[in-house]
Amino acid sequence: MNDFITLKILDRFAGLFRLLSVDYRAMRLILSFKLTMDKRRVPTIMQGDKQKENPMLSAFVKSLLLYAFYGLFLIPFLVIGDNYLFQMSIVFAIIMFILMTSMISDFSAVLLDVRDKAILDTKPVTARTISVAKFVHVVIYMTQLTGAFLLIPFLIGSAVNGVRFSILFFFTIIFVSLFIIVLTALFYMFILRFFDGERLRDIINYIQIFLSVGIIVGYQVLVRTFEFVDYSFTLDFYWWHYLLPPMWFSGSFEWLLLGNSETYIVIFSLLALFIPIFSIVLYIYLVPTFERNLQKLLANSKAKKPKRARVQQWIARIATASVEEESMFRFASKMLRNERDFKLKVYPSLGLSLVFPFIMIFSMRVPDQTPNYTYSYLFAYFVVLMIPTVVHMLKYSNKYKGAWLYRILPVQDQMLFYRATLKAFLIQIFLPITLLIGVIFSVIAGFDQVIHFIVITLTGWLFTIVCYRLLNNQRYPFASNFSFAQSANSAYMFLTMFLVGFLAFLHFLIQLIPYGIYGFVIILIVINIFTWKKILPKKV
Repeated sequence: MNDFITLKILDRFAGLFRLLSVDYRAMRLILSFKLTMDKRRVPTIMQGDKQKENPMLSAFVKSLLLYAFYGLFLIPFLVIGDNYLFQMSIVFAIIMFILMTSMISDFSAVLLDVRDKAILDTKPVTARTISVAKFVHVVIYMTQLTGAFLLIPFLIGSAVNGVRFSILFFFTIIFVSLFIIVLTALFYMFILRFFDGERLRDIINYIQIFLSVGIIVGYQVLVRTFEFVDYSFTLDFYWWHYLLPPMWFSGSFEWLLLGNSETYIVIFSLLALFIPIFSIVLYIYLVPTFERNLQKLLANSKAKKPKRARVQQWIARIATASVEEESMFRFASKMLRNERDFKLKVYPSLGLSLVFPFIMIFSMRVPDQTPNYTYSYLFAYFVVLMIPTVVHMLKYSNKYKGAWLYRILPVQDQMLFYRATLKAFLIQIFLPITLLIGVIFSVIAGFDQVIHFIVITLTGWLFTIVCYRLLNNQRYPFASNFSFAQSANSAYMFLTMFLVGFLAFLHFLIQLIPYGIYGFVIILIVINIFTWKKILPKKV
């Protein structure tokens, strides 16, 4: 078995572990097995990479190189200016997002790994040794990730800002990393305390999605916390700034390096010191409870009772033209709801399409002026932009091996499989998002926005069938493995983006014509009917 460098370094601290009543020899053996298994695991960030196996460049090493590339984006904030409260708030916001998303996406293979319990529980290994081995494994993982991500920014920031900055940055990174580890662990503890393992897996999936959207929203909130006055950023302090962890960790730079001893700056610095320490103490105290609750991951969840079945059946019956198509519609709806990998790859873009229209509206507001929402509906075309991604991903599934069922079904109309799937996407995903944005825009900008959102909805239906023709060359939906999922042809994706821009511009021009928007609705209905029949015809 490989003798890892991390284990050789750990050997120098063997005495410390023995003082903590840990069987170091057993812990080292457990870690050796776990690190060996890690070499075979493909990190989330590298899933879909189909490159040939290279013993010198494993998937994990390639993921670290990718994180190192991401780290380059921190350099401008570290070297430009000396407003540390603003600069380091941005830096730590990015750091915390990258580390948190990585821990959430890959933590299930590290902290929540219960496959070894059947072996270890039958061996003379204490629970403390197993818990410490698990925590050290997480720390090793976090150290490698953080080192790859921050090594270059750290070196450049230290060279520009001096030794005091480098020392403070180094120790702050340690506290940030520990805070992220413990915060993620406490999150899992809370979920497992009240829910079963199956619900935890669903929640992890949604957390990954929300964090992907959260970076955009969080960036907007953090940047708007500061005001640009006389070529520098100033902060009007409010109590809710204490709820922003990036500002905790940036406060110590403002205090210790620039001598800013404002009360809120000192409190930020103290929070950055004591909150991570308190979190670690709380984690150690709750570890036994956490280990007991991990048993839930080994149990099968109870079957869920179907909800709103009658409504779903009614929608499926109205949206389809035959019993066979209705069955496929209901099947596709369940796949869109329950396929975790599909939601992980698609729902972030859905979330961004939901958030971006409002970000654009509030970004264009001018202080002390009445906002003009006349053409705000055009921002809703961000929802249409997500359609190509979804249509392309409809080809893939983790249950792709069951695709042979398509071929043995006594169905003459082979087009119904994709026709029903696209309808399921439009009714279950696209329509609710468009309806939600339309209602909010109508409240903000006036009810004359309703007709424009009818146009956007019809445009989305038309654009969906066009994207199917351009991006989907597969006969059956959900029939390919996610591990082979690749980005759609870049030329076609660029073409679809151009089409969305053209459709938005056409919408703008037509609404300038008196009553032209109403005629446009009729034209879109006719074109939709013709196009759907032409591309996905019903075989009688």
